Amino acid sequence: MSEKMNVESFNLDHTKVKAPYVRLAGVKKGLHGDEIYKYDVRFKQPNKAHMEMPALHSLEHLMAELSRNHSDKVVDISPMGCQTGFYVSMINHDDYEDFLRILEATLNDCLVQDEVPACNEMQCGFAASHSLEGAKELACEFLDGREHWQHVFA
Repeated sequence: MSEKMNVESFNLDHTKVKAPYVRLAGVKKGLHGDEIYKYDVRFKQPNKAHMEMPALHSLEHLMAELSRNHSDKVVDISPMGCQTGFYVSMINHDDYEDFLRILEATLNDCLVQDEVPACNEMQCGFAASHSLEGAKELACEFLDGREHWQHVFA
């Protein structure tokens, strides 16, 4: 890989990272001083494992809803197309340690839910593709690796 790509993650050597981890993937400054902090929240080892779609989809719904109980700075939670993690965007929040606290609290909240938020045809574009139990398993597995979140590279 010699040519620098426009997409930050395309410049990341995915053979050198060690999931689970949380890394600041970029900061974008707005014209009026706002800053968006984009985090790479990697659940699975790239090219070795991936999250199944129903579990990933449910975890996305859970995290999107529950994270906002812990911070009003959450802009978006987006699953990676490779199904190995999520991008979480925060506005005007540059505290990595606090972001880890928000993430941990959110995932702990996921573990005690009885249902997936907005899991119906009116509020979701693929309501048939959900797994609450799968989402809880993913959250539990990621939480079990908490001591490794700050270590991106093997």
